[in-house]
Amino acid sequence: MKYGPVFTFILLIFCSACAEITDIKYLKLAHSLDVTHPVHKGMEFMAERLAEKSGGKFQIEIYPSQQLGTERQCLELLQIGSLGMTKVSAAVMENFAPNIEVLSLPYIFRDREHVYHVLDGEVGKSLLQQSEKYWLRGLTYFDAGYRSFYSKEPIRTPEDVANKKIRVQESITAMNLVRSFGGAPTPISWGELYTALQQGVVDGAENNPPSFYTSRHYEVCKYYTLNEHTSVPDILVIGTVAWNRLNDAEKQWLSESAAEATTYQRVLWQKAEQEALDAVKAAGVEIIIPDKSLFAEKSRSILDAYKDQPEKNQLIQDIQAVQ
Repeated sequence: MKYGPVFTFILLIFCSACAEITDIKYLKLAHSLDVTHPVHKGMEFMAERLAEKSGGKFQIEIYPSQQLGTERQCLELLQIGSLGMTKVSAAVMENFAPNIEVLSLPYIFRDREHVYHVLDGEVGKSLLQQSEKYWLRGLTYFDAGYRSFYSKEPIRTPEDVANKKIRVQESITAMNLVRSFGGAPTPISWGELYTALQQGVVDGAENNPPSFYTSRHYEVCKYYTLNEHTSVPDILVIGTVAWNRLNDAEKQWLSESAAEATTYQRVLWQKAEQEALDAVKAAGVEIIIPDKSLFAEKSRSILDAYKDQPEKNQLIQDIQAVQ
Protein backbone atom coordinates (compact mmCIF):
# COMPACT_ATOMS: atom_id res chain seq x y z
CA MET A 1 0.00 0.00 0.00
CA LYS A 2 1.31 3.44 -0.87
CA TYR A 3 0.80 6.50 1.30
CA GLY A 4 0.53 10.11 0.18
CA PRO A 5 3.14 12.72 1.22
CA VAL A 6 0.84 14.33 3.82
CA PHE A 7 0.20 11.01 5.60
CA THR A 8 3.90 10.15 5.50
CA PHE A 9 4.79 13.55 7.01
CA ILE A 10 2.25 13.08 9.85
CA LEU A 11 3.56 9.56 10.48
CA LEU A 12 7.13 10.84 10.74
CA ILE A 13 6.08 13.53 13.24
CA PHE A 14 4.23 10.93 15.32
CA CYS A 15 7.21 8.56 15.36
CA SER A 16 9.56 11.40 16.23
CA ALA A 17 7.34 12.45 19.15
CA CYS A 18 7.27 8.87 20.42
CA ALA A 19 11.05 8.70 20.29
CA GLU A 20 11.33 11.93 22.24
CA ILE A 21 8.97 10.65 24.92
CA THR A 22 10.81 7.37 25.36
CA ASP A 23 14.13 9.23 25.58
CA ILE A 24 13.03 10.93 28.83
CA LYS A 25 14.10 9.19 32.03
CA TYR A 26 11.75 9.56 34.98
CA LEU A 27 12.64 8.97 38.62
CA LYS A 28 9.85 8.68 41.21
CA LEU A 29 10.42 10.44 44.54
CA ALA A 30 7.93 9.79 47.36
CA HIS A 31 7.84 11.29 50.85
CA SER A 32 5.50 11.90 53.79
CA LEU A 33 5.45 15.69 54.03
CA ASP A 34 2.82 18.25 53.04
CA VAL A 35 3.41 20.24 49.84
CA THR A 36 3.74 23.48 51.82
CA HIS A 37 6.70 22.10 53.79
CA PRO A 38 10.11 23.69 53.03
CA VAL A 39 11.70 20.26 52.52
CA HIS A 40 9.13 19.47 49.83
CA LYS A 41 9.86 22.82 48.20
CA GLY A 42 13.56 21.98 48.27
CA MET A 43 12.82 18.76 46.40
CA GLU A 44 10.74 20.65 43.87
CA PHE A 45 13.70 22.98 43.29
CA MET A 46 15.95 19.95 42.79
CA ALA A 47 13.54 18.54 40.20
CA GLU A 48 13.53 21.85 38.34
CA ARG A 49 17.33 22.07 38.30
CA LEU A 50 17.64 18.47 37.14
CA ALA A 51 15.26 19.08 34.25
CA GLU A 52 17.24 22.19 33.28
CA LYS A 53 20.64 20.49 33.49
CA SER A 54 19.50 17.50 31.46
CA GLY A 55 17.64 19.52 28.84
CA GLY A 56 14.43 17.81 29.94
CA LYS A 57 15.83 14.31 29.41
CA PHE A 58 15.93 13.42 33.12
CA GLN A 59 12.99 14.33 35.32
CA ILE A 60 11.74 13.66 38.85
CA GLU A 61 8.10 12.93 39.65
CA ILE A 62 7.27 13.82 43.28
CA TYR A 63 4.60 12.02 45.32
CA PRO A 64 4.11 13.85 48.67
CA SER A 65 1.92 13.21 51.72
CA GLN A 66 2.52 9.45 52.03
CA GLN A 67 0.85 8.75 48.70
CA LEU A 68 3.15 5.77 48.20
CA GLY A 69 3.60 4.77 51.84
CA THR A 70 5.28 5.66 55.13
CA GLU A 71 8.99 6.50 55.39
CA ARG A 72 9.91 2.91 56.16
CA GLN A 73 7.69 1.53 53.38
CA CYS A 74 9.29 3.91 50.88
CA LEU A 75 12.76 2.76 51.93
CA GLU A 76 11.70 -0.84 51.34
CA LEU A 77 10.39 0.10 47.88
CA LEU A 78 13.77 1.70 47.14
CA GLN A 79 15.57 -1.48 48.13
CA ILE A 80 13.69 -3.58 45.58
CA GLY A 81 13.79 -0.91 42.87
CA SER A 82 10.03 -0.18 42.78
CA LEU A 83 10.68 3.45 43.80
CA GLY A 84 13.59 5.70 42.89
CA MET A 85 14.03 8.15 45.75
CA THR A 86 12.60 9.21 49.09
CA LYS A 87 13.20 11.61 51.95
CA VAL A 88 13.53 10.19 55.41
CA SER A 89 14.67 11.44 58.77
CA ALA A 90 18.18 10.45 59.79
CA ALA A 91 16.51 8.85 62.82
CA VAL A 92 14.80 6.34 60.53
CA MET A 93 18.00 5.73 58.53
CA GLU A 94 19.84 4.55 61.63
CA ASN A 95 17.92 1.28 61.24
CA PHE A 96 19.87 0.71 58.02
CA ALA A 97 23.17 2.44 58.86
CA PRO A 98 23.71 2.30 62.64
CA ASN A 99 26.44 4.97 62.75
CA ILE A 100 23.95 7.58 61.52
CA GLU A 101 22.38 7.52 64.98
CA VAL A 102 25.09 9.92 66.18
CA LEU A 103 23.24 12.68 64.28
CA SER A 104 20.20 12.08 66.51
CA LEU A 105 22.03 12.39 69.82
CA PRO A 106 20.76 15.11 72.17
CA TYR A 107 22.63 18.39 72.31
CA ILE A 108 25.53 17.12 70.18
CA PHE A 109 25.46 20.25 67.99
CA ARG A 110 26.36 23.69 69.33
CA ASP A 111 24.32 25.74 66.87
CA ARG A 112 23.01 25.81 63.30
CA GLU A 113 26.38 26.67 61.77
CA HIS A 114 27.94 23.72 63.54
CA VAL A 115 25.23 21.45 62.09
CA TYR A 116 25.97 22.65 58.54
CA HIS A 117 29.74 22.30 58.93
CA VAL A 118 29.36 18.72 60.15
CA LEU A 119 26.92 17.66 57.44
CA ASP A 120 28.87 19.34 54.62
CA GLY A 121 32.19 17.97 55.87
CA GLU A 122 33.87 14.58 55.95
CA VAL A 123 31.71 13.19 58.77
CA GLY A 124 28.47 13.98 56.96
CA LYS A 125 29.67 12.72 53.58
CA SER A 126 30.94 9.42 54.98
CA LEU A 127 27.67 8.75 56.81
CA LEU A 128 25.67 9.18 53.59
CA GLN A 129 27.44 6.17 52.06
CA GLN A 130 27.12 3.79 55.00
CA SER A 131 23.72 2.42 54.00
CA GLU A 132 24.82 1.20 50.55
CA LYS A 133 25.13 -2.41 51.70
CA TYR A 134 21.38 -2.18 52.37
CA TRP A 135 20.77 -0.93 48.80
CA LEU A 136 20.27 2.67 49.92
CA ARG A 137 22.49 5.62 49.00
CA GLY A 138 22.31 9.01 50.68
CA LEU A 139 22.54 11.96 48.30
CA THR A 140 22.31 15.00 50.56
CA TYR A 141 20.92 16.37 53.80
CA PHE A 142 17.98 18.73 54.11
CA ASP A 143 17.71 21.02 57.12
CA ALA A 144 15.03 19.82 59.51
CA GLY A 145 15.85 22.31 62.24
CA TYR A 146 15.70 21.56 65.94
CA ARG A 147 13.19 19.13 67.39
CA SER A 148 11.27 20.18 70.51
CA PHE A 149 8.35 18.85 72.55
CA TYR A 150 4.72 19.79 71.97
CA SER A 151 1.94 18.54 74.15
CA LYS A 152 -1.54 18.97 75.60
CA GLU A 153 -0.11 19.98 78.98
CA PRO A 154 2.85 22.36 79.45
CA ILE A 155 6.38 20.97 79.57
CA ARG A 156 8.68 23.45 81.32
CA THR A 157 11.28 21.10 82.81
CA PRO A 158 12.44 17.53 82.05
CA GLU A 159 10.33 16.34 84.98
CA ASP A 160 7.20 17.44 83.12
CA VAL A 161 7.87 14.74 80.51
CA ALA A 162 7.70 12.03 83.16
CA ASN A 163 4.86 9.52 82.68
CA LYS A 164 3.74 11.18 79.44
CA LYS A 165 3.31 9.10 76.27
CA ILE A 166 5.39 10.91 73.67
CA ARG A 167 5.29 10.00 70.00
CA VAL A 168 8.72 9.32 68.54
CA GLN A 169 10.07 8.06 65.23
CA GLU A 170 11.16 4.45 64.80
CA SER A 171 14.53 5.21 66.38
CA ILE A 172 16.25 3.69 69.39
CA THR A 173 17.99 7.01 70.01
CA ALA A 174 14.70 8.94 70.05
CA MET A 175 13.19 6.39 72.41
CA ASN A 176 16.16 6.61 74.77
CA LEU A 177 15.86 10.39 74.80
CA VAL A 178 12.26 10.33 75.98
CA ARG A 179 13.10 7.63 78.54
CA SER A 180 15.92 9.80 79.92
CA PHE A 181 13.26 12.35 80.88
CA GLY A 182 11.01 9.69 82.41
CA GLY A 183 8.52 9.60 79.54
CA ALA A 184 7.06 6.67 77.61
CA PRO A 185 8.25 6.73 73.97
CA THR A 186 5.56 5.62 71.52
CA PRO A 187 6.48 5.05 67.84
CA ILE A 188 3.61 6.07 65.55
CA SER A 189 3.75 6.84 61.83
CA TRP A 190 3.58 10.54 60.93
CA GLY A 191 0.35 10.15 58.98
CA GLU A 192 -1.46 8.62 61.97
CA LEU A 193 -0.18 11.07 64.59
CA TYR A 194 -2.91 13.73 64.38
CA THR A 195 -5.61 11.17 65.20
CA ALA A 196 -3.43 9.61 67.92
CA LEU A 197 -3.05 13.01 69.60
CA GLN A 198 -6.73 13.78 69.20
CA GLN A 199 -7.82 10.47 70.72
CA GLY A 200 -5.31 10.54 73.55
CA VAL A 201 -3.25 7.58 72.34
CA VAL A 202 -0.26 9.84 73.04
CA ASP A 203 0.04 12.97 75.17
CA GLY A 204 2.47 14.77 72.92
CA ALA A 205 5.19 14.52 70.32
CA GLU A 206 8.42 16.21 69.30
CA ASN A 207 9.33 17.89 66.06
CA ASN A 208 10.48 21.11 64.42
CA PRO A 209 8.29 24.24 64.06
CA PRO A 210 7.37 23.88 60.34
CA SER A 211 6.32 20.25 60.83
CA PHE A 212 4.31 21.16 63.94
CA TYR A 213 2.55 23.85 61.91
CA THR A 214 2.00 22.17 58.52
CA SER A 215 0.71 18.98 60.21
CA ARG A 216 -1.87 21.09 62.08
CA HIS A 217 -0.93 19.32 65.31
CA TYR A 218 -1.21 22.73 66.99
CA GLU A 219 -4.98 22.28 66.78
CA VAL A 220 -4.66 19.53 69.40
CA CYS A 221 -1.48 20.46 71.30
CA LYS A 222 -1.51 23.98 72.72
CA TYR A 223 1.98 23.97 74.28
CA TYR A 224 5.24 24.04 72.33
CA THR A 225 8.43 23.85 74.39
CA LEU A 226 11.54 25.04 72.56
CA ASN A 227 14.00 22.84 74.43
CA GLU A 228 15.64 21.97 71.06
CA HIS A 229 16.94 18.58 72.16
CA THR A 230 18.10 17.35 68.77
CA SER A 231 18.85 18.63 65.29
CA VAL A 232 18.13 15.55 63.21
CA PRO A 233 18.52 16.26 59.48
CA ASP A 234 16.41 14.79 56.72
CA ILE A 235 18.28 12.62 54.24
CA LEU A 236 17.50 12.43 50.54
CA VAL A 237 17.96 8.77 49.62
CA ILE A 238 18.14 6.98 46.28
CA GLY A 239 17.96 3.21 45.95
CA THR A 240 21.15 1.66 44.63
CA VAL A 241 18.98 -0.19 42.08
CA ALA A 242 17.89 3.18 40.64
CA TRP A 243 21.35 4.74 41.05
CA ASN A 244 23.06 1.94 39.11
CA ARG A 245 20.63 2.42 36.23
CA LEU A 246 21.92 5.98 35.71
CA ASN A 247 24.80 6.80 33.40
CA ASP A 248 27.68 9.01 34.53
CA ALA A 249 26.12 12.22 33.18
CA GLU A 250 22.78 11.50 34.89
CA LYS A 251 24.53 10.78 38.20
CA GLN A 252 26.38 14.09 37.95
CA TRP A 253 23.24 16.07 37.08
CA LEU A 254 21.37 14.51 39.99
CA SER A 255 24.20 15.05 42.50
CA GLU A 256 24.65 18.68 41.45
CA SER A 257 20.90 19.35 41.60
CA ALA A 258 20.68 17.81 45.07
CA ALA A 259 23.57 19.94 46.34
CA GLU A 260 22.01 23.13 44.93
CA ALA A 261 18.65 22.19 46.46
CA THR A 262 20.33 21.82 49.87
CA THR A 263 21.59 25.42 49.76
CA TYR A 264 18.20 26.67 48.54
CA GLN A 265 16.27 24.70 51.15
CA ARG A 266 18.32 26.01 54.07
CA VAL A 267 17.27 29.57 53.26
CA LEU A 268 13.64 28.50 52.99
CA TRP A 269 13.88 26.60 56.25
CA GLN A 270 15.04 29.48 58.40
CA LYS A 271 12.24 31.66 57.06
CA ALA A 272 9.67 28.87 57.52
CA GLU A 273 10.69 28.32 61.16
CA GLN A 274 9.82 31.87 62.18
CA GLU A 275 6.63 31.90 60.12
CA ALA A 276 5.53 28.63 61.75
CA LEU A 277 6.18 29.90 65.27
CA ASP A 278 4.26 33.11 64.53
CA ALA A 279 1.35 31.14 63.04
CA VAL A 280 0.95 28.64 65.90
CA LYS A 281 1.22 31.43 68.45
CA ALA A 282 -1.56 33.30 66.65
CA ALA A 283 -3.60 30.07 66.80
CA GLY A 284 -3.40 30.05 70.60
CA VAL A 285 -0.31 27.93 71.24
CA GLU A 286 1.86 28.94 74.19
CA ILE A 287 5.53 29.03 73.16
CA ILE A 288 7.60 27.98 76.18
CA ILE A 289 11.30 28.92 76.35
CA PRO A 290 12.76 26.58 78.99
CA ASP A 291 16.22 26.30 80.50
CA LYS A 292 17.80 23.98 77.91
CA SER A 293 20.71 23.15 80.18
CA LEU A 294 18.32 21.19 82.41
CA PHE A 295 17.32 18.98 79.48
CA ALA A 296 20.92 18.66 78.29
CA GLU A 297 22.11 17.54 81.72
CA LYS A 298 19.25 15.06 82.14
CA SER A 299 20.02 13.40 78.79
CA ARG A 300 23.82 13.42 79.22
CA SER A 301 23.84 9.72 80.06
CA ILE A 302 22.87 8.93 76.46
CA LEU A 303 26.17 10.35 75.13
CA ASP A 304 28.17 8.81 77.97
CA ALA A 305 26.85 5.36 77.06
CA TYR A 306 28.81 5.48 73.79
CA LYS A 307 32.18 5.44 75.53
CA ASP A 308 32.07 1.65 75.28
CA GLN A 309 31.47 1.80 71.49
CA PRO A 310 34.79 2.94 69.95
CA GLU A 311 33.57 3.64 66.40
CA LYS A 312 30.54 5.71 67.38
CA ASN A 313 32.41 7.38 70.23
CA GLN A 314 35.05 8.50 67.73
CA LEU A 315 32.32 9.93 65.49
CA ILE A 316 30.92 11.86 68.45
CA GLN A 317 34.36 13.30 69.14
CA ASP A 318 34.83 14.13 65.44
CA ILE A 319 31.51 15.99 65.40
CA GLN A 320 32.29 17.94 68.56
CA ALA A 321 35.71 18.89 67.15
CA VAL A 322 34.27 20.46 63.98
CA GLN A 323 34.56 24.24 64.08
